[in-house]
Amino acid sequence: MQPEFVTISTADGLTLPGLWYSKNGFKKAAIWLHGMGSSVFYSSKYQVIAEELEKKGIALLAFNNRGAMSYFHLDVIKKGEEPTRKTFGMSHEIIKECIEDIEGAIAFLKEQGCEELYLIGHSTGANKICVYDHYRPENPISKYVLLGGGDDTGMYYYELGEEKHAQLLKKAKQKIGDGQGEMFIPELLEQNSIYSYQAFYDIANPDGDYNMFPFYEEMNSVKLSSKPLFGYFAAIKKPSFVIYGGNDEYAWGDVPRAVNILKKYNPKRDYSIIENADHGFSGHIEELAKDITDWL
Repeated sequence: MQPEFVTISTADGLTLPGLWYSKNGFKKAAIWLHGMGSSVFYSSKYQVIAEELEKKGIALLAFNNRGAMSYFHLDVIKKGEEPTRKTFGMSHEIIKECIEDIEGAIAFLKEQGCEELYLIGHSTGANKICVYDHYRPENPISKYVLLGGGDDTGMYYYELGEEKHAQLLKKAKQKIGDGQGEMFIPELLEQNSIYSYQAFYDIANPDGDYNMFPFYEEMNSVKLSSKPLFGYFAAIKKPSFVIYGGNDEYAWGDVPRAVNILKKYNPKRDYSIIENADHGFSGHIEELAKDITDWL
């Protein structure tokens, strides 16, 4: 199955590129949400997954959302307004804006005549499913697949240390308030991390929308956030399949424990671990594709 290059339009004026794997008459389709800074154009895994889904009559839409790559520029085009040029990508993304991207993808699929829709999110894409479900609980998606949801908030707290984490959060909040949220953080550039103040605050704020999988807090009995842990995830009621690689390098070295934590907060969902697979399921894409397809 060869993909067709397509574009996704969002309500806030973006045009996002994607790959559409489908055949005439397919009424079922899955949307793929890639991880932070990733892209759907530089991996063969989407071909493998699409061919497995095809066996069950399911199309696949994989597109670059506004959090793709490190940073890039897009024209924002709104009816009745002059186009404006803005910076997007991992360095500037606010996770709640994923709602615009997902709804743009849903509109595209409905235009193709698809009636049963699924949402597959890998890494940050899994976080985005939780955010989307929280803010749009009455949405047209039938099932969710969450792959390797990560604890980036805990990771930055651990790597930066309590003092520096608090200092950078405070500085980022101030810069955002002063209208300088899109500026890059020099302290992180020194560590080869390219983030604007707004993106870092979104990721590192324990009480923000990004903090969907606070494994560090749960595993270490550290209180960073004031809101209930795993609250958005626990509230998911749609049929959902959660998959982790057994060697996921972002699961604090204990994948079974991480999965058991999720089971505690939302026991009615389905869970699986693909043994020996890393965070990206390298070398296990065929197994992943079959597991997803069989479950759907």
